Amino acid sequence: MDDQVVIITGASSGIGQACAYVFARRGAQVVLAARNEDKLQGIVQDLHAENFEALAVKTDVSKEGDCKNLIDRAVERFGKIDVLVNNAGVSMRGLFQNTRLEVLKQLMDINFWGTVYCTHYALPHLLQSKGSVIGISSIGGFQGLPGRTGYSSSKFAMHGFLETLRVEHLKNGLHVMIAAPGFTSTNVRKSALGPDGQSQGTSPRDEAKMMPPEKVARIIARGIRKRKRLIIMTTEGKITVLFRRLMPHLIDRLTYRVMAREPDSPFN
Repeated sequence: MDDQVVIITGASSGIGQACAYVFARRGAQVVLAARNEDKLQGIVQDLHAENFEALAVKTDVSKEGDCKNLIDRAVERFGKIDVLVNNAGVSMRGLFQNTRLEVLKQLMDINFWGTVYCTHYALPHLLQSKGSVIGISSIGGFQGLPGRTGYSSSKFAMHGFLETLRVEHLKNGLHVMIAAPGFTSTNVRKSALGPDGQSQGTSPRDEAKMMPPEKVARIIARGIRKRKRLIIMTTEGKITVLFRRLMPHLIDRLTYRVMAREPDSPFN
């Protein structure tokens, strides 16, 4: 990734933070976006101490103006954009019938519209560099996850947007990749919204058994280098996507069973 300019949203923690370190150590100049500016500046200071180029831009991806400012700042500082990693996201947990509609809107604003806004303003620069647009998704973008209607809906929407973008630019060198990690040890479950819109504060899963974000970042970096169109990072995920087409009723039942095993499951 020598001398590539990479923008990473949701870069203050989890997969985004891991991507910042992994990409910078592979030669990239990284532009880090998130709402928590203090955390971003701490990461930038770490990278500067290792003599890597990095820029922090406070960004709420649900706001179009913030996304435009992010792209403008990146181009102003580095003169180009080679890769946009749309990683910023939020999850939720609760039955649809009990969930306030503004919770679903908030997830769409961040997970879907954040991707659309950033990609829209970065696209002219990415076309010039024949660069890459990356969407960080999950199996929830392929299979509806019970208790996570807003999350799955936003990821399905992201998939549709990115896949259409890929086809539109099939002949002019734009690389579009959807990356679907398995359950990853990040703060996303602790900050997931409940049906009332409040953060649930605890994870319903054993974080120690999950994929570390550094491994996810390395897989994403390899996918960018090889210009992959889709990366599903777990065997469980690959089986789900395959059998959803062959035996959808079975996958529905298995998905329900797996999610129902979570502590305090809303449909248990």
